[in-house]
Amino acid sequence: MKSIYILLTRSNTLVSNMVKLTTLDRYTHVSISFVDNLTPLYSFARRYTHSPLPAGLRHEYLTRGFFKRNRRIPCALYELIVDDETYENAKKIVDGMMEQADQYHFNLWGLLLCRLSIPSHRKHHYFCSEFVSKVLTESKALPLPKEPSLMRPSDYAKLPDLDCLFEGRLDGLIAHKQIS
Repeated sequence: MKSIYILLTRSNTLVSNMVKLTTLDRYTHVSISFVDNLTPLYSFARRYTHSPLPAGLRHEYLTRGFFKRNRRIPCALYELIVDDETYENAKKIVDGMMEQADQYHFNLWGLLLCRLSIPSHRKHHYFCSEFVSKVLTESKALPLPKEPSLMRPSDYAKLPDLDCLFEGRLDGLIAHKQIS
């Protein structure tokens, strides 16, 4: 058995604050990792630390870039235990997408439609929770209560198959995991 890690965060950026204001969700961003030390994380996120756009498929690191500058933000780390084959399938999906990362774009239109509860899909366009949902459903790691384009980061906190390993501030998670 192996673990897939789901990290939920909420930053104090304009985009995150707008999402929180319209949804009242505790978390506004989700990332996925396949290693205990969360290095790297994968998500659809900003390409540059100081600008929300452009955004796309990215490696994220807790000790550099955006997260390094925002260590006091709230977060929750969840673990999904899967069999070896499911783990490899999920990892293969992410690795395949990362090999062609320049072909993937942030799905701003889909983010708006998600908020309106209108399912959508644009080829090679994802927002963070849509991406994580795609990986988990296509690998058969986890059945989701909604289709990928309707999943929001906070929805993951409600899934009974995920075990919460940590909830608090990002700097506390970094200390807890002894990430340097």
